[in-house]
Amino acid sequence: MNARLLLILPALSAWAAAPAAAADKPNVIVIVGDDMGYADIGVHGCREIPTPHIDSLAQHGVRCTSGYVSGPYCSPTRAGLLTGRYQTRFGHEFNPGPAGTDDNDKKGLSLKETTLPDRMKAAGYATGMVGKWHLGSAPEFHPLKRGFGEFYGFLGGAHTYFPQNRKAGDDVYRGTESANEKEYLTDAFAREAVSFVDRHKAEPFFLYLSFNAVHSPMEATDKYLTRFADVADPKRRAYCAMMSAMDDAIGRLLAKLETDQLTENTLIFFISDNGGPTAANSGLNTPLRGFKATTWEGGVRVPFLVQWKGKIPARKVYEQPVIQLDILPTALAVAGAPVGADAKVEGVDLLPFLTGENAASPHAALYWQFGPQNAIRMGDWKLVTARNADRNTKPGVFHDQPTIGPALFNLRDDISEQTDLAKSNPEKVAELTAAWSKWNESNVPASWGHVERVNKPAAGSEAPAQPKAGAKKRAKKAAR
Repeated sequence: MNARLLLILPALSAWAAAPAAAADKPNVIVIVGDDMGYADIGVHGCREIPTPHIDSLAQHGVRCTSGYVSGPYCSPTRAGLLTGRYQTRFGHEFNPGPAGTDDNDKKGLSLKETTLPDRMKAAGYATGMVGKWHLGSAPEFHPLKRGFGEFYGFLGGAHTYFPQNRKAGDDVYRGTESANEKEYLTDAFAREAVSFVDRHKAEPFFLYLSFNAVHSPMEATDKYLTRFADVADPKRRAYCAMMSAMDDAIGRLLAKLETDQLTENTLIFFISDNGGPTAANSGLNTPLRGFKATTWEGGVRVPFLVQWKGKIPARKVYEQPVIQLDILPTALAVAGAPVGADAKVEGVDLLPFLTGENAASPHAALYWQFGPQNAIRMGDWKLVTARNADRNTKPGVFHDQPTIGPALFNLRDDISEQTDLAKSNPEKVAELTAAWSKWNESNVPASWGHVERVNKPAAGSEAPAQPKAGAKKRAKKAAR
């Protein structure tokens, strides 16, 4: 009997300790919207589209008014997010093309890079992804090969929302098999995210929920279209409906966390992958200049919300520049698995900054490189250069941009980047140019160069789209 007890007691002890160990590791959820306009959520001044669930993340957490992404385009941003490194360090400067075309089987997130789900899985987390991948369609790039234990979604960059519009080969997958999805896609992603939480609520989990809303095609259900019957423009009406559907989907996930009493043990990030492509989906970036595929603020400054109830302040507005590269080191820090210097991660753990423990700025500077466009933000100063030239790309969006700069802006006084201060501040231009050039020394040539045309401004105009009366004032106040 004593011998049996000696064998059983260690097992009982380990079982009893398991819940406590799980409780010590908070869950992490990263939610990404696609092609969202900066001005199109309530906490940024939008009154046309109610977004109560997205707004609740700011009400119960921190709203970063200078939140950025490292690429003004879908796939580069995702590559930076999942590695914590500027994607130009490993050649992921542009989107890969559609599956099955242009040697696309060779294009994807570098297999030399270790991903956030790789690291979270090694830290003892259940890892799952729901939604848009867009980091390679060949088998070796599949989410299940890049650290995710579960995957439900599609592999490419754009996808129909309605099953009846799906083309041959344009599948939604559960793992590697077609899911034969019948629901409106945004609703399906909400269902799958809730299901993932339900299956893993007794263990620490990492969930990457990557919506394709509000990326084109502009497709919405009657349920949501009727909410915006007074919006005359059909594209804008569809956009509003799609935003509302995504907000409700996020609400379903947040409600699940509340029901299972997981909210206070879950760190949540919400971002968009880039600014809105106004001509393509009617998203508004007011008061920012530019749009998707540009390094103006309207291309790279995005909604950036962080919630962890009881651990970070509620209703806090954080104004120092942060970037989606910071998500990886922050998630790993709370998981108790911080990355070493040898990983060459360029994001930082944001928690000490968001809580006020560290009053310094998280970054000395932020940088962008996208074809013939580049930019740097250092403090309140931003330097932008756009060369009307080909940099290992096919004809596309870059050829629609005039040669700009170097143009210098003080974002504290000029968030819309309207007043070029380069001539009156040559020393600042030289300082930022030297800093960007030093950063650029560690970049590598783009591994591929295809860039689709996503938005063509009216001749001679790159100013922000003009909002309805009163919206500009509200958006500018919210952005600060």
